Amino acid sequence: MKANYHTHTLRCRHAQGTERDYVEAAVKAGLGILGFSDHAPFPDFDFGLRMPYDELHPYLDAIDRLTGEFISDIILYKSLEIEYIPQYQSYYEGLLAQEGLDYLLMGEHFYPDRSGIIRNIYHARSTADAVDYAKAVVRGMETGLFRMVAHPDLFTLGQFAWDGNWEEASERIVEAAARTGVILELNANGLRRGIHDYPDGPRLMYPHRRFWEKAAEAGVPVIIGSDCHEPAQVWDGCMSAAREMLQTWGITPLEMIEGLGSNKS
Repeated sequence: MKANYHTHTLRCRHAQGTERDYVEAAVKAGLGILGFSDHAPFPDFDFGLRMPYDELHPYLDAIDRLTGEFISDIILYKSLEIEYIPQYQSYYEGLLAQEGLDYLLMGEHFYPDRSGIIRNIYHARSTADAVDYAKAVVRGMETGLFRMVAHPDLFTLGQFAWDGNWEEASERIVEAAARTGVILELNANGLRRGIHDYPDGPRLMYPHRRFWEKAAEAGVPVIIGSDCHEPAQVWDGCMSAAREMLQTWGITPLEMIEGLGSNKS
């Protein structure tokens, strides 16, 4: 069964298409499962590149309506992609308990470093920042609030060569996935970004081969996420290429995920 658990909409201000556009594209592409996971707002601060807080309920309501309308065509899941920042623990809990989300997808772009300063992994100063990034991801995994981690190797987009810091960051995240059962996502949007030149040679920004070889060795649960920002990307050539990439590393991705939306069948 074709499944994608990582879907954005125009509400995040850097994607195209309504919720309906994505459902129709997914049905046309033969998907059996589509998980919406647009970039979540925070109630008291705008980190940018995400939906405004006042659009949260319209977003959730739209998915609820489409779930009923397309019930015979596709399984829809209601989720949000959001960073784990410890002081928002009660907010995450409320999203799951009060708003009825089927899962939370941890997409760590902003993270607290060892001093508590919020940093952006896109602006890493050195590979050492990846260790703080990994520690933040692991803390989030250990809360039990997040079912999956989007692009767990996002730290490899920095203009650096692989070194001991990236090795440690990878080992921390993979070990936590093995221990907690939180699913790691191989992100197809990294393939869409293409090959770039790095100090240790041309490669994708992410996914990074060395990270996923560690994941394969540890036998952790893995999914492929489209991270689609337009309906045509729900299932495109990069999704197929991502599956083939995992196969070369001996990883079989999950499709059906147990424990999501117990009312769906």
